[in-house]
Amino acid sequence: MVLRDILIASVEPLHVGQFMFVRIVTDQNVVGYGEAGIWGHITAAGTAIARFAEYLVGKRAFDIEHHWNVMHRFSYFQGLAINAAISAIDIALWDIKGKTLGVPIYELLGGQCRTKARVYGHIYENTIEKVLVECKRKMDYGFTAFGHINPFLDEGTDKVYFKTHIKKMQDAEQNVRRMREVVGDKVDLLIELHRRLTPAEAVTFCNNIQDTYPMFVEDPIRPESADAMARVADKISLPIATGERFGSIYEFQSHLARNALEYARVDVALSGGITGAKKVAAIAEAHNVQIVPHNPLSPIGLAACLQIAACVPNFAIQEYATGFEAGSFTSTMQHLGSDIVDHCPPVIEGFVNIPNGPGLGINLLDDAANIRPALVQPIKMRPHRDGFIVDQ
Repeated sequence: MVLRDILIASVEPLHVGQFMFVRIVTDQNVVGYGEAGIWGHITAAGTAIARFAEYLVGKRAFDIEHHWNVMHRFSYFQGLAINAAISAIDIALWDIKGKTLGVPIYELLGGQCRTKARVYGHIYENTIEKVLVECKRKMDYGFTAFGHINPFLDEGTDKVYFKTHIKKMQDAEQNVRRMREVVGDKVDLLIELHRRLTPAEAVTFCNNIQDTYPMFVEDPIRPESADAMARVADKISLPIATGERFGSIYEFQSHLARNALEYARVDVALSGGITGAKKVAAIAEAHNVQIVPHNPLSPIGLAACLQIAACVPNFAIQEYATGFEAGSFTSTMQHLGSDIVDHCPPVIEGFVNIPNGPGLGINLLDDAANIRPALVQPIKMRPHRDGFIVDQ
C-alpha cells in the first residue's frame, strides 16, 4: 500500500447533543473524528461539512495542507460556520494520518515539548456565593486555575439588566476580591468578561483589580476591532486574552501587530483545525505571546487542543470545560461530553496527561447520537432596561 494513495471514502457530519462532529472514513476503513467549534450556529456548520464532502470524497487523505487551502480559498467567501466546518475536517484528517501511521498527531508536528498540560476549570454561577462555593470545591479537587469565572456573574437571559456605572464596577471588583480571598495564592484566576464592557468601562475595571493578580482578563470588550482592543491594552497593566471568536490566522495577526493581546485564545475547532492552530501558535511565538487554546466543547475538541499543546513551545494553559451542559450556565466536575467518548483525560493536581494513542488518542462512541440527541441553542439575548441588549 502506498500511503499517499489512501483515499477519502466518506465525510459525514454528526450532530450529537450540543456538538457538531465530522466522521471521515478512508478506503482502508480508517476512521477520523473532528469537531466544529460554533455551537451557536451548529446546523450551519453541519451543512458546510456536507458541502465540503462533495470536494473531499475520492481525494488523498494525507494531502491536508492542500485541502485546507482549497476549502479556505474556494469562492473567496469564508465565515465562522464555514471555518468551523473546515476545522472539523482538518482535525479528522490529522486523526486519520496519525492512526494510519500509528502515532499521535504531535509526532507529525515536530514531536513533544511536554507530556502534560496545565488546565483550568469552568465556573458558571449566577450569584457570588455560589461562585465561591464552586471555587472551594474545585480547588479541593485539585484545579490550580479557574476560567470562565465572571465577576459580572452568569445571570439568566430572562432578567432585565441595569446598574449604575459605579455599582457595576464596584460589585464586580468586590466579587474578584472575594474570589481571591477564598483561593489565596493556590489558584490562578482567569477573569472572563465575555465582551461585557465598553472600552472605557474595561479600563476602569481592569485597573481597579490589578492588585488581585489575575493571570489575564479575557475579552474585556467585543473583540472584532483590533484597534479598540489595543486601545484598552495600552491603558491597563493586566494582560489581555482574546481570540476565541477568530476564524482565521489573519485576525490573530492583526491583533498581534497592534500589541492587543498577551494570550492568544486560538480555537482549534474554529480557526482552521490542527493546521490553523499550528500557524497561529507560530505567529504568536514570533511576538512572544503564549497560546491558551479555547475549548467549550467535547473531549474531541479537547484532544485536538492537547495535540497542539504537546508540540508548541508557547503553550500556557488549556481550557477544560466543566459546565455549559445543554447550554446551561451551571458548573460540573466532569468534562463536558465525557459520556460520548472512549476516554477523557482526568485532572490530576491541575494537569492532564496528553493522550499518546494514535491520532487524537480519543474517539467518539458509536452510539453517541443515542446518548445525546441533537440539540440546537435558541437565539436569545438578555434585555437591558432601556430596551436594547446586553452582551454576556
